[in-house]
Amino acid sequence: MPEEVEVSAGRTRNRWGEGDRLRGEILDAASRLLSELGGEDGLTIRGVARAVGIAPASIYQHFTDRSALVAGLLDHEFARLRAAMEAAEASEDPADVVGRVRALIHAYCSFAMENPGHHRLMMANGATRATPDAYPKGPLPDLIELLTTGFARCDAAGFSLRVPAERAGVIAFVGAHGRVALFHNSPVRGGADSVLPFVDELVSLVFA
Repeated sequence: MPEEVEVSAGRTRNRWGEGDRLRGEILDAASRLLSELGGEDGLTIRGVARAVGIAPASIYQHFTDRSALVAGLLDHEFARLRAAMEAAEASEDPADVVGRVRALIHAYCSFAMENPGHHRLMMANGATRATPDAYPKGPLPDLIELLTTGFARCDAAGFSLRVPAERAGVIAFVGAHGRVALFHNSPVRGGADSVLPFVDELVSLVFA
C-alpha cells in the first residue's frame, strides 16, 4: 500500500503515526466552523469532515460521536485560552504583580470578545460538581485559579486585598465575564476599549 493516498481534492492522508496531527486538524477545523456558525448547534461530523477534506469515517477514528468531538473541542479551546492568558502574563515585568493580573484578565476578555461562539460553549460546559456542595472542577475553575494565584502574589508583595485571594479571583472573573456578556448582547458594540477599562477599574476595587 502506498504511504500516501488521495482522500479528497487538495489533501492527502496522513502517514502512519501522524494520527495526532489529523486530530489537531479536525479540532482546528471545528474551531473555525464554530466561529462561522456562531455556536455549536450547526456543528456536524459531516461539516467538519468537509472542512478538513476527509471522509466522515476518518473523524470517528478520533471521536466516537458528535458529543465526543464537542468535548475534544472544549479541551482544545480551553487550552488555547489558558495559553493566551499565560503568554499575556509572561509578557509583563515579573515584578509588576498587579500588571500581571490585569494582563490575565485582558487576555480572557480579548479571547471572549474575538470568539463569541467558543466563549458561550466554554462557559456553559467548563465546570462540573461531584455533589451539589462540592467545589467545581474543570478547566473553568482552573482559569480562575490563575487569577487567584495572581492576587495572592499581589498580597504577598504588599498590595493588600479587601477580600481573600480566592474570593478576589472569583470576583474579578465574574465581573469580567459579565462585562463581556454585555458586550456581546449590546446592539451597538464598542471595541476592546469599552471593556478593558472596566476590568481595570474592577481590579483596582479589589485592593484595599
